[in-house]
Amino acid sequence: MNDMSRTGRVPVIHRREFVASLIRQCPSALIVTGLGSASYDAYAAGDREQTFYLWGGMGGAAAMGLGLALARPDHDVLVITGDGEQLMGLGALATIGVQKPRNLSIVVLDNGHFGETGMQRSHAGLGVDLVGVAKACGFDWTLEIEDADRVGEISTQIGRRAGCGLARVFVKAEELPRALPPRDGVHVKNRFRAALGLASL
Repeated sequence: MNDMSRTGRVPVIHRREFVASLIRQCPSALIVTGLGSASYDAYAAGDREQTFYLWGGMGGAAAMGLGLALARPDHDVLVITGDGEQLMGLGALATIGVQKPRNLSIVVLDNGHFGETGMQRSHAGLGVDLVGVAKACGFDWTLEIEDADRVGEISTQIGRRAGCGLARVFVKAEELPRALPPRDGVHVKNRFRAALGLASL
């Protein structure tokens, strides 16, 4: 594959290493992961009660992150998802831009492909600019990351609560061994609620 980022360079960031580094730098954040690779990467970095793995709800990660950020303004909320998943939930970006929760950050791992269905080229890989969309929706900050050493720029923005933001991270288009998080939705929900001091439902 000859996949280029917006600057014309071939992405070199390994997504699993990047996600692990990001989570280490944001130890107290509540994390929502998009289905597929983002969930596998977060789980591979170490299972944690403060992570909600989204199974089977493609396009819902950013919307869920928004609801969580509004409900718990005392916590940093980090959504980690892929370009294909975020493309299916573009409308959520408009709502986030209007609501402007200061504690919500979205990290899009962009490999330019739909990794869960056979690595078909995604709209992001064909030119859709997710950072441009976020800016047009009124996000407070955006980043384009092509170097793994810049992971600290994201964690710094999260720690500052600099407003709602989106970082597009250009990662290699690679198929990695799956690290499957718990699939029991009730279990994931109840332990996440317990981490927030809430009763099970």
